[in-house]
Amino acid sequence: MEKAEKQINRNRNNVMQIKKLEFDFTVCKVLSPENIDTSKDFFFIGKTDEEISLVCPTEDTPSETTEREDGWQAFRIQGKLDFSLTGILSKIADVLAKNSIGIFAVSTYNTDYILVKKQDFDKALSLLENAGYNII
Repeated sequence: MEKAEKQINRNRNNVMQIKKLEFDFTVCKVLSPENIDTSKDFFFIGKTDEEISLVCPTEDTPSETTEREDGWQAFRIQGKLDFSLTGILSKIADVLAKNSIGIFAVSTYNTDYILVKKQDFDKALSLLENAGYNII
Protein backbone atom coordinates (compact mmCIF):
# COMPACT_ATOMS: atom_id res chain seq x y z
CA MET A 1 0.00 0.00 0.00
CA GLU A 2 1.27 3.45 -0.86
CA LYS A 3 2.44 5.58 2.04
CA ALA A 4 -0.05 8.28 1.07
CA GLU A 5 -2.90 5.75 1.24
CA LYS A 6 -1.86 4.59 4.70
CA GLN A 7 -1.98 8.17 5.93
CA ILE A 8 -5.33 9.07 4.32
CA ASN A 9 -6.96 9.15 7.75
CA ARG A 10 -4.64 11.92 8.93
CA ASN A 11 -4.43 15.52 7.83
CA ARG A 12 -1.23 17.28 6.82
CA ASN A 13 -0.28 17.80 10.49
CA ASN A 14 -0.47 14.03 11.12
CA VAL A 15 -3.58 14.43 13.31
CA MET A 16 -6.34 11.82 13.25
CA GLN A 17 -9.49 13.27 11.71
CA ILE A 18 -12.95 12.62 13.14
CA LYS A 19 -16.01 13.42 11.04
CA LYS A 20 -19.33 14.23 12.70
CA LEU A 21 -22.35 12.53 11.18
CA GLU A 22 -25.29 14.90 10.99
CA PHE A 23 -28.21 12.68 11.99
CA ASP A 24 -29.52 10.91 15.08
CA PHE A 25 -29.15 7.15 15.45
CA THR A 26 -31.12 4.32 17.00
CA VAL A 27 -29.73 1.01 18.26
CA CYS A 28 -32.35 -1.75 18.22
CA LYS A 29 -33.12 -5.44 17.89
CA VAL A 30 -35.40 -6.90 15.24
CA LEU A 31 -36.91 -10.34 14.84
CA SER A 32 -36.15 -10.71 11.15
CA PRO A 33 -33.86 -9.15 8.54
CA GLU A 34 -36.98 -8.64 6.41
CA ASN A 35 -37.93 -5.84 8.82
CA ILE A 36 -34.86 -3.84 7.72
CA ASP A 37 -35.02 -1.53 4.72
CA THR A 38 -31.67 -2.30 3.11
CA SER A 39 -32.26 0.27 0.37
CA LYS A 40 -31.27 3.00 2.84
CA ASP A 41 -27.80 4.53 2.59
CA PHE A 42 -26.68 3.97 6.15
CA PHE A 43 -27.21 1.00 8.48
CA PHE A 44 -25.28 -1.69 10.35
CA ILE A 45 -26.69 -5.16 10.89
CA GLY A 46 -25.23 -7.63 13.33
CA LYS A 47 -26.62 -11.17 13.40
CA THR A 48 -25.64 -13.89 15.85
CA ASP A 49 -27.27 -17.04 17.14
CA GLU A 50 -28.92 -14.89 19.83
CA GLU A 51 -30.12 -11.72 18.10
CA ILE A 52 -30.31 -9.44 15.10
CA SER A 53 -29.11 -5.95 15.97
CA LEU A 54 -29.54 -2.87 13.84
CA VAL A 55 -27.92 0.57 14.04
CA CYS A 56 -29.48 3.12 11.72
CA PRO A 57 -30.61 6.72 11.49
CA THR A 58 -33.59 7.14 13.80
CA GLU A 59 -35.86 8.13 10.92
CA ASP A 60 -35.10 4.77 9.23
CA THR A 61 -35.80 2.57 12.25
CA PRO A 62 -38.27 -0.22 11.46
CA SER A 63 -41.64 0.06 13.18
CA GLU A 64 -41.34 -3.50 14.47
CA THR A 65 -38.46 -3.78 16.95
CA THR A 66 -38.17 -5.99 20.04
CA GLU A 67 -35.93 -3.53 21.88
CA ARG A 68 -34.92 -0.01 20.95
CA GLU A 69 -32.75 2.79 22.25
CA ASP A 70 -32.92 6.19 20.57
CA GLY A 71 -30.83 9.26 21.26
CA TRP A 72 -27.42 8.45 19.78
CA GLN A 73 -25.18 10.63 17.63
CA ALA A 74 -22.12 9.41 15.79
CA PHE A 75 -18.76 10.23 14.30
CA ARG A 76 -16.35 8.24 12.20
CA ILE A 77 -12.62 8.08 11.95
CA GLN A 78 -12.10 9.68 8.57
CA GLY A 79 -10.41 7.73 5.81
CA LYS A 80 -9.47 4.11 5.32
CA LEU A 81 -7.63 2.54 8.25
CA ASP A 82 -4.86 0.07 7.53
CA PHE A 83 -5.31 -3.24 9.40
CA SER A 84 -1.78 -2.95 10.77
CA LEU A 85 -2.77 0.12 12.83
CA THR A 86 -3.50 -0.69 16.46
CA GLY A 87 -5.12 1.09 19.38
CA ILE A 88 -7.12 3.65 17.41
CA LEU A 89 -10.49 2.79 18.90
CA SER A 90 -9.08 2.13 22.36
CA LYS A 91 -7.46 5.58 22.50
CA ILE A 92 -10.75 7.27 21.67
CA ALA A 93 -12.63 5.07 24.13
CA ASP A 94 -10.07 5.86 26.83
CA VAL A 95 -10.45 9.64 26.42
CA LEU A 96 -14.22 9.32 26.69
CA ALA A 97 -14.26 6.71 29.48
CA LYS A 98 -12.06 8.91 31.66
CA ASN A 99 -14.85 11.46 31.41
CA SER A 100 -17.69 8.97 32.06
CA ILE A 101 -18.91 8.95 28.46
CA GLY A 102 -19.98 5.55 27.20
CA ILE A 103 -19.70 4.52 23.56
CA PHE A 104 -21.26 2.08 21.13
CA ALA A 105 -18.73 1.24 18.42
CA VAL A 106 -19.26 -0.30 15.00
CA SER A 107 -16.47 -1.18 12.62
CA THR A 108 -16.51 -1.62 8.87
CA TYR A 109 -13.80 -2.86 6.57
CA ASN A 110 -12.54 0.71 6.10
CA THR A 111 -12.98 2.44 9.44
CA ASP A 112 -14.66 2.74 12.84
CA TYR A 113 -17.88 4.51 13.80
CA ILE A 114 -18.41 5.63 17.38
CA LEU A 115 -21.86 6.41 18.76
CA VAL A 116 -22.32 8.51 21.89
CA LYS A 117 -25.53 9.44 23.65
CA LYS A 118 -26.85 12.74 22.30
CA GLN A 119 -26.53 14.61 25.61
CA ASP A 120 -22.78 13.74 25.71
CA PHE A 121 -21.96 14.27 22.04
CA ASP A 122 -20.69 17.88 22.09
CA LYS A 123 -18.66 17.19 25.22
CA ALA A 124 -17.19 14.06 23.61
CA LEU A 125 -16.09 15.97 20.52
CA SER A 126 -14.61 18.74 22.65
CA LEU A 127 -12.66 16.22 24.74
CA LEU A 128 -11.34 14.52 21.62
CA GLU A 129 -10.35 17.85 20.09
CA ASN A 130 -8.50 18.72 23.31
CA ALA A 131 -6.78 15.33 23.08
CA GLY A 132 -5.40 16.27 19.66
CA TYR A 133 -8.01 14.95 17.22
CA ASN A 134 -9.13 17.14 14.33
CA ILE A 135 -12.95 17.37 14.24
CA ILE A 136 -14.33 17.94 10.75
